[in-house]
Amino acid sequence: MSKKIAVVVLHGIGDQKEDFSDIFSEELTKRFTQNLKPYLPAPETELVIQPIYWGSVFNGRENEMWEKLSKAAELDFVKLRHFVINFFGDAIAYQPSANHNPNYIKVHEVYAKGLQKLSEKAGQDAPLFVIAHSLGTVITSNYFYDLQYIPDRVPKKVQESMADTPLEQGDTLTGFYSLGSPLALWSLRYADFDVPINVPSPNLKKYYPSLSGNWINMYDRDDVFGYPLKPLNDAYDKAVAIDVEINSGNLFSSWSPLSHMHYFTTNDLINRIGDDLANTWKQINLKNS
Repeated sequence: MSKKIAVVVLHGIGDQKEDFSDIFSEELTKRFTQNLKPYLPAPETELVIQPIYWGSVFNGRENEMWEKLSKAAELDFVKLRHFVINFFGDAIAYQPSANHNPNYIKVHEVYAKGLQKLSEKAGQDAPLFVIAHSLGTVITSNYFYDLQYIPDRVPKKVQESMADTPLEQGDTLTGFYSLGSPLALWSLRYADFDVPINVPSPNLKKYYPSLSGNWINMYDRDDVFGYPLKPLNDAYDKAVAIDVEINSGNLFSSWSPLSHMHYFTTNDLINRIGDDLANTWKQINLKNS
């Protein structure tokens, strides 16, 4: 029996919908399938994608706040204000704190439950890839930082949402694709830009001795929220395999800050990730690949 490839997809800041990853997942599966057609009758079944919709933690309260504020006063730039509330409200509300911000815990509960579903569908020790956009990259960094560096301080509610499987414990983390990541800005909270997570997981070799993985950071030069990460410090330079500049968006958005919203529809990005996932499948399932 073959080993499946497990993928989680996280959205970024803004007014996101639960179906945020549907089209992206479909296109990624197509690219993955094209690579494996010579080897399998139904290669699409070898890729298991689990979206993690963490926006559910904040959307209700942000919309409620906007309703109250917009009714109470006449405000200019209405659409822009609504955008700002959705866009920055997530980041402000998520901020971790020494007292365990309940929003931080709730978001990580959603993450843990997503990984649990993925473990059940793809296999408890399936190689894990994370594809995260915007604030989703920060959430991913925090989530796996907690698992790798301070597992004894993972909040109880998050632990209760996790089973003791290699995938859910982060042991099979193989690849991380950070898209339009504001981690460089987030790292300003720390005097030394903090410590990056390990990708792949230090424990991956226990399950796949010959498998290699890495962290690929993708950004658009016109995206004011996404930045390269390797220049931050020596630790990030070693942790991130490569900063890849891409052209996110279409004719109308790729040249502006709006490029931040279009990573999931960028063909070059989809093709690169799809090819990588297929190559990993071949590496662990085909002896002579």
